[in-house]
Amino acid sequence: ARLRSVPPPSDDPADGEEGAVRGPARVHPGRAMASAAAQASGTAERLVARFLDSADTSSDIRPGPAELVALAVDVLRAAATAAGVPAADVERQVAHAIAYLRRRLVGDVSVDEFGFDEDFTQHVYLPLLRPLYKRWFRVEVRGIENIPATGGALVVANHSGTVALDSLMTQVAVHDEHPQHRHLRMLGADLVFQTPFIGAMARRSGSTLAANTDAERLLAKGELVGVWPEGFKGVGKPFSERYKLQRFGRGGFVAAALRAGVPIVPCSIVGAEEIYPMLGNMPTVARLLGVPYAPITPTFPWLGLLGLIPLPSKWLIEFGPPVGTAGLGPEAAEDPMMVFDLTDQVRETIQQTLYSLLMQRTSVFI
Repeated sequence: ARLRSVPPPSDDPADGEEGAVRGPARVHPGRAMASAAAQASGTAERLVARFLDSADTSSDIRPGPAELVALAVDVLRAAATAAGVPAADVERQVAHAIAYLRRRLVGDVSVDEFGFDEDFTQHVYLPLLRPLYKRWFRVEVRGIENIPATGGALVVANHSGTVALDSLMTQVAVHDEHPQHRHLRMLGADLVFQTPFIGAMARRSGSTLAANTDAERLLAKGELVGVWPEGFKGVGKPFSERYKLQRFGRGGFVAAALRAGVPIVPCSIVGAEEIYPMLGNMPTVARLLGVPYAPITPTFPWLGLLGLIPLPSKWLIEFGPPVGTAGLGPEAAEDPMMVFDLTDQVRETIQQTLYSLLMQRTSVFI
């Protein structure tokens, strides 16, 4: 028997009480995602049942790749409809995914000297982060025009949130909101690259060690580089110190920008402090695991794995006017006072912007 194409799920309530598909309601993102998942699951079961019914059980014919892809597209389209995502977007993403898999299968892979795989970043890494960016944290971006369209620049941001999701959301913001869709090449701590899977993912998505030599090489190539100078002091600070910047180290990032003659773009992030409010620390556990801290939050470790789900705070990322360095010359990088003054200027700009954004915020979660 010939396999028939799978008809799309009916939108007519008369087809059954499960058949009604309604537009997305303005509800809390967590509730909306749970509802969408439930609707998509039910629709998927119906589609699979129809698909199996369409085959002649007495025949040896098995579903071919085209039929399986059609089924997958129908399931994804149903999930998208339930979640309020245009079905056309889903079909486009599926087409991109198939093209990506084809390139991988034939070995058409290209990485730069730092291990950055742009194809992987575009078609796997960023799509995995976008649901968090768009629907969970509902990130609002301001000042994206302050990031140069071409050439090197150093984005300097505050660090917070117990788990460093702020750097990942900034990476998505720069790529998706900037007219040129630039990739932010992030500088990360040694621990990131020593962690299995996470280290490989970081390399392939464009990150590299937070070392002046790597930063200068990237900037000299005209790349957009991101740095979070507070490091673990910022991301692992207690909730009582939220939005209070920690020390910016010795200003190595400023020296790198001076040597490369590129602008420094201050970046202020509001919302990340509330995703895992750190109420306490378990230093003994941290030492056993070899990590800087083992946090106690309102949900972790009390809820087990559920405690790893970040709270859905509303985020705001603002890129400030760039601080020029080209007129100072590379020799300024050897002047400790010049480096200190620029570091302090960037830090103070970010701190004052954070205070301003907090004054404008009416709710943590809305």
